[in-house]
Amino acid sequence: MDEHVWHHTRRGDKYVTVIIDLTPHRDGTGPARLLDMVEGRSKQAFKTWLAQRCEVVAMDGFTGYKTAAAEELPDAVTVMDPFHVVRLTGDALDKCRRRVPLAIYGHRGFKDDPLYKSRRTLHTGTDLLTDKQRDRLRALFADNAHVEVETTWGIYQHMISAYRDTDKRVADRPW
Repeated sequence: MDEHVWHHTRRGDKYVTVIIDLTPHRDGTGPARLLDMVEGRSKQAFKTWLAQRCEVVAMDGFTGYKTAAAEELPDAVTVMDPFHVVRLTGDALDKCRRRVPLAIYGHRGFKDDPLYKSRRTLHTGTDLLTDKQRDRLRALFADNAHVEVETTWGIYQHMISAYRDTDKRVADRPW
């Protein structure tokens, strides 16, 4: 299962729960396929749909979806979908990047601070970095004060590479 979609109507804002079969994508037999779209973004809307059938449920972190899956399909395996896992890891990287200058200098990063200047580069996959970006990161991580950011960046990069790897068992390997 996957995420919610927002759209605006004359009567106000509405959410739609988009339900996607990730099996072909996971098995490498084809793209994910749309199963259904259910009006609303609530535990009950998802629970009603789940009552039909499921074995594995991949979803965003919305508590209502998790509770609905646990109540309606207690034997199903629930996992967070790759998009949201990477996004949450990226959010943790951003929080760390913002926290470090606050601890070092007592204020948020300014536009010329190395951590601030590197904020977009930190979110680029290592396989996509330019030479200039690699140099920027080497200089950034040469400063021991940035070790927390370097560690969090390493975890973020591991997540990205695990999801990009064609061998899906790579995520099970220890770091």
